[in-house]
Amino acid sequence: MDWWENLFDIHSAIQTLAVISAIVTLGLALGKIKVRGVSLGVAFVFFAGILAGHLGLSIDHNVLDFAETFGLALFVYVLGLHVGPHFFSSLKHEGFSLNIWSLIIIVAGTLFALVLIPLTGISLPNMVGVLCGATTNTPALGAAAQTLSHLGLPSGSLALATAVTYPIGVVGVIAAMMILRKFFCRPADLEPKKLTEDDNTYIEELRVINPAIDGKTVMQVAQMTHCKFIISRLWRGKEVIVPRADTVMHLNDKLLVVTTHDEEHIIELLFGEKIDIDWNASKIDWNAIDSNVESRTLVVSRAAINGKMLGRLRLRATYGVNVSRVTRGDIRLLATDNLRLQYGDMVTVVGSHDAVNSVEEFFGNSVKTLNEPNVGSIFLGILLGLALGTIPISIPGMSSPVRLGIAGGPIIMGIIIGALGPKLHFISYTTLSASLMLRKLGLSIYLACLGLDAGKDFFATVIRPEGLEWVAVGALITIVPIIVLGVAALRLGKFDFATVCGILCGSMANPMALGYANDTLKGDSANVSYASVYPLGMFVRVIIAQMLIMFFVS
Repeated sequence: MDWWENLFDIHSAIQTLAVISAIVTLGLALGKIKVRGVSLGVAFVFFAGILAGHLGLSIDHNVLDFAETFGLALFVYVLGLHVGPHFFSSLKHEGFSLNIWSLIIIVAGTLFALVLIPLTGISLPNMVGVLCGATTNTPALGAAAQTLSHLGLPSGSLALATAVTYPIGVVGVIAAMMILRKFFCRPADLEPKKLTEDDNTYIEELRVINPAIDGKTVMQVAQMTHCKFIISRLWRGKEVIVPRADTVMHLNDKLLVVTTHDEEHIIELLFGEKIDIDWNASKIDWNAIDSNVESRTLVVSRAAINGKMLGRLRLRATYGVNVSRVTRGDIRLLATDNLRLQYGDMVTVVGSHDAVNSVEEFFGNSVKTLNEPNVGSIFLGILLGLALGTIPISIPGMSSPVRLGIAGGPIIMGIIIGALGPKLHFISYTTLSASLMLRKLGLSIYLACLGLDAGKDFFATVIRPEGLEWVAVGALITIVPIIVLGVAALRLGKFDFATVCGILCGSMANPMALGYANDTLKGDSANVSYASVYPLGMFVRVIIAQMLIMFFVS
């Protein structure tokens, strides 16, 4: 059986890969099993890791630390990169209320832990450890241990309390979400509500009957209103025209206008009469409308265009085409002059056949190029995120600086690059399938290592009376505030269930529970709300851990 020992028992690079692979394989396989219609998904990898650790499997500590750090950094960075393009728009809509609910959950859980101190007799340092484990927040544990060290107090039991309650924190959030879904969710709550409108465009056909428009150019009319619109086609009798800025309009001209939902009625008043044809149906053969005008969707695959404003490309003057809409991911945007194009955008171009062919070469339109993952930019982003996470942030009154850590730094950097990368001409485009794979790969490696490290001492500590008490209290701190405030968020906040799950996972700093939510819920709401609340929530929990030690122990 020497081959077996070499594969699983003797520490080596091959043994490390074999152990992690076995844990991930077992965890993902068991995670697909449904009990009464519910499965744990990727979160089961964590419990497979605990079982492996309990059975005596181990890997070199330094390698374990590396794999765990790499998996977590990869997961949170790619998650931030994925939600980045929609992050700031979500903050304008519901981001403030999302963070308010997250802070309420954090404060309520902290107060609940303080109330349990006189009822259980657990010392405050140990209760802080229980709180850190119940909320799966290791940066808070590090901050609390450092504060105890500055005060000259031992921190051994603090770390042990966190280690015992950490698995309870993982399963507690998942259990609380199951309870919320089973007993408090209405069918309508399970339908994802979009934080941003997918289609920001509206197409209508208008007849010019406003005398003030007669004889005016398209540019002059655009200057008469604050509303944004694009005229993709102009019909004058039997003639069809692709209008330019200097095209003159006359009474009875018919226009195909692209604008926004909010401004459609203002545009109707500006030009005159709306013709009752639905141009917003999902399936319209645009090329069957006019034989002399072609509509084609092109992909921005030239790196030189990334981050350029559409108006500065002068496509009307150079190629004689109009860009009516831009599709970014699953969101359709109005093609205004100040819209900044991004690598991977789908651009709808209207013009003659030859003109569209010419502009196709300009945009690149190479789907094959997009399918090639931009691995270099991902590792550069992770590097920048890790650097950001190590920067000490000094807060008045705190004995030691606060750091964002390996989870906070990369996710914030991912959001920044995803949202602002094109403005800096940084290509951050990643296909949806590649993003999903990298996130699941990173999370699986992280959960396998986390469970393996916790499993070796978990059951031995739990069977001690002190350990059992910590586990019970940790379960209460995790589950009670989540259920109470989760129900309140569903009813008072009027969020869908996926958004509430993202708030809960983000406020509890729990990417494992987020993996469960993604595996069992539709849409991307959980990811968006998680990324919206996680940075502030993690930061606040680190500060709270230090404040509890400083104000109540010293």
